[in-house]
Amino acid sequence: MAKQPRVLIAGESWNTHSIHQKGFDSFTTTEYTEGVKWLREALEAGGWEVTYQPAHVAARDFPFETTDLAEYDCVILSDIGANTLLLHPDTFAHSKSLPNRLETIRQYVENGGGLIMIGGWLTFQGIDAKGQYRGTAIETALPVTLEIDDDRVECPQGVTPQVSDVNHPLVAGIEGVWPELLGYNRLTAKADGEVVVTVGDDPLIVIGTHGKGRSVAFASDCAPHWAPPSFLDWKGYATMWQRMTAWAAGQ
Repeated sequence: MAKQPRVLIAGESWNTHSIHQKGFDSFTTTEYTEGVKWLREALEAGGWEVTYQPAHVAARDFPFETTDLAEYDCVILSDIGANTLLLHPDTFAHSKSLPNRLETIRQYVENGGGLIMIGGWLTFQGIDAKGQYRGTAIETALPVTLEIDDDRVECPQGVTPQVSDVNHPLVAGIEGVWPELLGYNRLTAKADGEVVVTVGDDPLIVIGTHGKGRSVAFASDCAPHWAPPSFLDWKGYATMWQRMTAWAAGQ
């Protein structure tokens, strides 16, 4: 019996801290949210075993060693800043020297692993360039180069993805017009990167190789707000993520 493929997803979680001011009085509330639901369901429906680490869990528990990452066929980073993986709590609070997990991911891909980075406000460069992936080992492994500053392209009017080659294995059989997206990160494909889908004047899906492994850059989001309900409910959504993850894993 074939081994069930495994994927590790890190990110797609946040805490919202609100101040409610009512005249003289005020109070605060805090809400924890995860945006991984649609992506996880899509991959599980395609036969993937999904391990999910919200951002605060990944900060401590994301693997340090390539041997631990090698248990997974693919790693997906989604809306999680570089600092979360660089600054382990023991390093930040206790000055403990630990491996650079961005370099661990690069080595994992070089050795044959798969990597997908999904866009968002804290991925690639993100809002105010706080994603901080430019110039890191992750950028080395990706098929795109990143901008210096804030790379978000907000499209409240909606922007429709355009498939470059309808016969490409990643998109073959996904028929019709793709639903609109509400924004993306502006990326530049490397010379050896292959642009599969565009959005506006920029790449949406770029694929490439690094050493023995494969990597994918998806410039928009897998969840709101950039991925509106029409995109999340789209019949091609699950197929797209299943194909993308399988390709990255070398299947």
